[in-house]
Amino acid sequence: MTLTDPLVLLCAILSVTFSGLGKGGFAGLGMLSMPIMAQAVNPIEGAAVLLPILVVQDAVGVWAFRRTWDGAILAAMLPGMAVGVGLGYALAALVDARVVTGIIGLLSLLFGLYRLWIERGGKVPMPSNSPYWVGSLFGVGSGFASQIAHAGAPPFQMWVIPRQLPRDVLVGTTAIAFAAMNWMKIPTYAALGQFTPANLRASALLLPVALAATAGGVALVRRVDAQRFYTIIYLLMVALGCRLVAQML
Repeated sequence: MTLTDPLVLLCAILSVTFSGLGKGGFAGLGMLSMPIMAQAVNPIEGAAVLLPILVVQDAVGVWAFRRTWDGAILAAMLPGMAVGVGLGYALAALVDARVVTGIIGLLSLLFGLYRLWIERGGKVPMPSNSPYWVGSLFGVGSGFASQIAHAGAPPFQMWVIPRQLPRDVLVGTTAIAFAAMNWMKIPTYAALGQFTPANLRASALLLPVALAATAGGVALVRRVDAQRFYTIIYLLMVALGCRLVAQML
């Protein structure tokens, strides 16, 4: 991917900015990254450009919360995540990029609608003591969505959040799980031939923007009432999802 085209450059900057804000504390904003990127570039190529940036961002979170994490949850979910990443790789290797674009759009659409429903009082009746093999199944969903669209958070959260972990344990467990999953994706994107010199150069050029957005998110999250604009973000997610699904049809 080259950043000389104005549309590609704009979508790439917006994508890594939302990713950085999500890592910096505005949970959910990172889900906009791939739908935005897919407006301008091949989604597999765009995801490959984002992956090294995510790995660097993950390292910061893992270091910050390296002493607070739940080993049992990681043991339950990581094997499933590996399976999900493998399934996502197989799909991307076998189908046309247009199908992958449609799947990204569908994930964006479903997540946006899900969050709008939650904001209006909806609940997912997942028991807090569900067996750990259930966590493995949610891990498969998380790994698949993450491989396709860096969108593995919703399945992960649906199983982990009802367990009511202490805040720092939840953040640390999430950081380690997603750091591990992103490292799992490196061989799959390499096998897809996506770590080209042009893509890695684009990742390096976008990294400062992503890190600045992460720092900005950390600084702003305590000062801004995020709920005021989350509804707009989720509506935008639904709109982008519908557009990507329409492109597949």
